[in-house]
Amino acid sequence: MASDPASRPCRTSVAVAGLLALLWALAGCAAKPTPYQPATNGYGFSQQQVEGNRYRVTFSGNGATSLDTVRNYMLYRAAEVTVESGHDYFVVVDQNTQSRTIYRGTGSSPFGFGTGFRTGGGVGVVFSSFSAYPDDSYTAWADIVVGDGPKPSDDLNAYDAHDVLSRLDSAVVRAPGVMRVVPPQPQQQ
Repeated sequence: MASDPASRPCRTSVAVAGLLALLWALAGCAAKPTPYQPATNGYGFSQQQVEGNRYRVTFSGNGATSLDTVRNYMLYRAAEVTVESGHDYFVVVDQNTQSRTIYRGTGSSPFGFGTGFRTGGGVGVVFSSFSAYPDDSYTAWADIVVGDGPKPSDDLNAYDAHDVLSRLDSAVVRAPGVMRVVPPQPQQQ
């Protein structure tokens, strides 16, 4: 007995919706960490000169970028800005890290009915499979003051820019086409 031709569009729609949900879920799993790059679509590094020797440096990562990576890339950019501006060290005078959590979900609901209320109550019947998971992303920023000569040895917030570049360089994953702005110098012993 042949199947009812009228039921084919419904089955096709359900199959296409299921396939799209699966592809969307797989795309979310395949997200790669934000590479070291100028800010693009909100992710990457930026800086702003706020006074002659003072800068605000920022790095924002996507949900696949760890907090440690975001903080290291911000420090790396601070060191690059310091050397690019002709200085030797920087002092972090203020810094902060912000996190943002959004919830992503996967699932399907080929059939469903429900009502809800803004206060949180609700009544409904739904035949679905859905799961949500948190997706945390981080932004780190620092206000830095740049200086010349050896870093102040009595200031724990002072960094030798060349030393930072040298030590963090091997952990920096650059976006295609992003070159080292300043080649790191050998570490001082």
